Amino acid sequence: MFARLLAPTVEVSAHCDLPCGVYDPAQARIEAESIKAIIAKVADSDDPDFRTRAVIIKEQRSELVKHHLWVLWTDYFKAPHFEKYPQLHTLFNEATKLAGASGTKGTLDADVADQLLAKIDEIAEIFWETKKA
Repeated sequence: MFARLLAPTVEVSAHCDLPCGVYDPAQARIEAESIKAIIAKVADSDDPDFRTRAVIIKEQRSELVKHHLWVLWTDYFKAPHFEKYPQLHTLFNEATKLAGASGTKGTLDADVADQLLAKIDEIAEIFWETKKA
């Protein structure tokens, strides 16, 4: 038993916490597309119960966008990525704010949903560039 504890360890490194293929900005994009669709449905409805349920779901989806973006930001992207793409921190900050209370979570403005989708696309473009390396 002591031999195991004192045995030399092997050091390994990887660019992400789990094998490649686990992380994907598409998860955030799907939720953001849902938000945009919900905003359109709310605009077309006069039913107060439907609108209330839709707003609740939109807020939940906004939280999921933030979650998926934060996972990419904190778990997938590493120091070398931030060095090569110095705009990444700003992109993630802007995207998560667009999904937050001052963004899609707190508004029914389709333009805000479009801005969120555009930020996610910018992040995705960098993400896929890092996967080529």
